[in-house]
Amino acid sequence: MRIFHTFFKNFAKDDQMRFDYKFHQFINERNWFPFGFNNFDSSIKLKYVLEPDYILFKYEEGQVYKGVSTNKSNFDVANEIINFIEVTKDEHPGRIKYSANQNHILISSLKGAKSPALFFNADMSDYVFSNGFYIFKIKKNWHKKFLAYILRSRQLKEILDTNLSRGIGIPTYREKDFLRLRMPDIDVVKQHDVVKIIAPLEAEIKKLNSQIKPDTDIIDEVFTSWFGWDEKAFQELRNVHLMSIPFSAFANNIDNRFSFKFHNKPGAYISQILKAQTSKRIKDYLSEDITLGKSISPSDYNENGEQYYVSMADIKNWRFETEEAKTVDQSYFDANPNKRIALNDILMARSGEGTIGKVAIIDNDETDAVYADFTMRIKLKNYNPVFAYYYFRTGFFQYLINTHKKGLGNNTNIFPSQVRELPIPEISFAVQEKIVAVIKNETDKQREFDKKIHEKKEEINQIIINAITK
Repeated sequence: MRIFHTFFKNFAKDDQMRFDYKFHQFINERNWFPFGFNNFDSSIKLKYVLEPDYILFKYEEGQVYKGVSTNKSNFDVANEIINFIEVTKDEHPGRIKYSANQNHILISSLKGAKSPALFFNADMSDYVFSNGFYIFKIKKNWHKKFLAYILRSRQLKEILDTNLSRGIGIPTYREKDFLRLRMPDIDVVKQHDVVKIIAPLEAEIKKLNSQIKPDTDIIDEVFTSWFGWDEKAFQELRNVHLMSIPFSAFANNIDNRFSFKFHNKPGAYISQILKAQTSKRIKDYLSEDITLGKSISPSDYNENGEQYYVSMADIKNWRFETEEAKTVDQSYFDANPNKRIALNDILMARSGEGTIGKVAIIDNDETDAVYADFTMRIKLKNYNPVFAYYYFRTGFFQYLINTHKKGLGNNTNIFPSQVRELPIPEISFAVQEKIVAVIKNETDKQREFDKKIHEKKEEINQIIINAITK
């Protein structure tokens, strides 16, 4: 237990009357300084450095744009955008709504977000950003890159996540609190000098990053080569946006679906290829029915708990990220024995644009957790679960999810009754293991690059901290 003394009047300093220990400890002991010091001569609040600047994106008819959320997987280690969802005027999640340009810095508003503070040197007119970002203009006498590195610093992120975030479920920190943070008023000449010192490290990171092949690309290449899938034909069909089909085609599904997305040519092509290669469906290898997880109420969370709650957000990067997952009360865990994860379980997100269909495999039996109602659990028998996990990550399978999902905008869903009917390769266990070995060998090589890049980023972080503390 931690105890500190304060006055009741201090609770009134927050317009929502926060009275939690972590928030007031930071204010009382640090006085809004995130870097652990407060003895320099000149300081400045972030509100005098950054100015909120939200510009609604102007969607035009017939145009396809790139929608970007705060999801970590949307950015590479050099902080460049590498993933996005295609959005149009008529079909885009409501949260994908803001423009950004070369005058802006963006930072995620979510606790635990691994996405970096972003800035741009290129034309961003076809990108649309989520309202999960805070978007700022930079005021005079501040170098954009220098500021971005301060906002990316590990020390500042720890304060945002630990002391300033509020809420249960998906906590956020308020823009108002963020702009109250204080830091040294660094001379602009010094800022430019620091950026020059960092430049060689940035170049090394970019060089290392250029050698990295994304795991998803490795998986796709191995599966495409092994099974003879024609990726070129698939991509050509994805560019077809007009098609004619008979009315009878609408009757080939129980819901009489007639959307372009459901009847699209690339989806039909994938189904045709897979059905020609296998007669098996996922249901043929299930050890038990695919089930949805358990819902949760705010009172079930316990930040001191030892068991986790696996939400969609916790598997959005293709693995169960315990470092970001919420912990629950022991009584909630005990009350849900049938909604727990186990070794080799595969969890699939069943909802949300950019997340739906993403999977994670439970690769150890030491993690106690209950999986959420917006995820589904897949347990297999007589089948290599790691091979299945890799297959579920392929572009072909993910496009099947995109074809079969139901709903509009961000309210799309895929259900266990649909997933169990999807095709799955019918090959021997030995061949499955061989394919897994090939993929794992290549992905392990990428982790070495990741390690070197992490070391370079730590060097940059230390240069920034030294610049603002000395």
